[in-house]
Amino acid sequence: MLGLGDLIVYGIVLIQPIAPVGIFGIACQMAGGHVVTTILIAMCAMMLTAGSYGRLAALYPSAGSAYTYVGRAFGQRLGFVVGWAMFLDYLIIPVINTIYGALAMGRLVPEVPFWAWAVLFAAILTGLNLCGISSLARANQALLAVMTVVIVAFAGLALRYLFHRGGWNGVLSTQPFYDPRTFHPRAVMEATSLAALTYIGFDGVTTLAEEVRDPRRTVPLATVLVCLLTGIFSAVEVYLGQRVSPNYRAFANPETAFMDVTRTVGGAWLFQAMGVVLVVACVGSGLTGIASAARLLHTMGREDMLPRRIFGRLQWNVAILGVLSLAGALAVSYAQVAELLNFGAFLAFMGVNLAALRTFWFQAAGPRRFAGDALAPVVGFAFCLAIWWSLPTPARMAGGAWLVLGVLQVVLTGRWKAAV
Repeated sequence: MLGLGDLIVYGIVLIQPIAPVGIFGIACQMAGGHVVTTILIAMCAMMLTAGSYGRLAALYPSAGSAYTYVGRAFGQRLGFVVGWAMFLDYLIIPVINTIYGALAMGRLVPEVPFWAWAVLFAAILTGLNLCGISSLARANQALLAVMTVVIVAFAGLALRYLFHRGGWNGVLSTQPFYDPRTFHPRAVMEATSLAALTYIGFDGVTTLAEEVRDPRRTVPLATVLVCLLTGIFSAVEVYLGQRVSPNYRAFANPETAFMDVTRTVGGAWLFQAMGVVLVVACVGSGLTGIASAARLLHTMGREDMLPRRIFGRLQWNVAILGVLSLAGALAVSYAQVAELLNFGAFLAFMGVNLAALRTFWFQAAGPRRFAGDALAPVVGFAFCLAIWWSLPTPARMAGGAWLVLGVLQVVLTGRWKAAV
């Protein structure tokens, strides 16, 4: 049986220590230099939501998913809507990893155009899945160790660089948290909707509820601690990055700006090391994303939720996802895909907070605690709603169209009426 420490390590492996690297430059520009603030605001929302996830996972340990929690609390129809929104995330994960992997390789080997790297990445992810290699699970611990070494090296070199340049005044500053010259609440909240991508994956801890000692206590605590530790590590990373390169407007490549920061403090070797780690991480995450999405499509095909002749074959689903990954990488930007990913995630987070409120406050048979059973999920819902509402209009429109497509699908197949 797993303990608290095991769950925390598992969650950090899922989220990865380099989680804020991809959003650093974009969020910094969006928030007027307040990327640390966006990370911390998102952390508050995630910790409260993690508590709701953990408590519901302990109550329903057979399936740690937003679909199950919302379905149990509000019925299968609303559960399906939330589950369909989360399914969008599974489809987007290979796209976002193809984009960022191609961007990182473009910085390492700039002579090769982006589209060529995107084709290569999509082909690798598709080919390995077709050969039966569905993930890099065996390499998770090694990958975590390598990422940790690179991040620790960056932190040490950044501190040395800052201290040498300006002493303690160069190291310590409140400017990354609040600069009255550039602080605008709306801009900060819009950037927070992107910075929340840092925490996506924490809910994976709840899937192990059946294998944990004392799950009612351990799972909620582990999910909260994973978010807290991720937030602290991420805030330190982006704080040092912003202190090293305070002129965020000068980022020539916002998507890979953190790589330029590593070159400033560590030279070419740290730049190359960060690039390699990012590429490997994208391959691992992309493989897992295609494998998971292909199996979900396969299940829906077998159950006639989607045309069986097409989606009833696993290999066809892998090929379809490979084509979609390449098409998405060539059609949209990293920021646009990340915003769409957060549309589904935060819709599910809101649903889980409401499910926790209904389950532990309104439907509780025993004693209730106002702070934990009512206030925490309400505040968590409000945080998530504010972040979700701050998503750019195109992301909300595209996500809304996806929800309509899902509802139409079950209505036309007659399954909406069957979902009681």
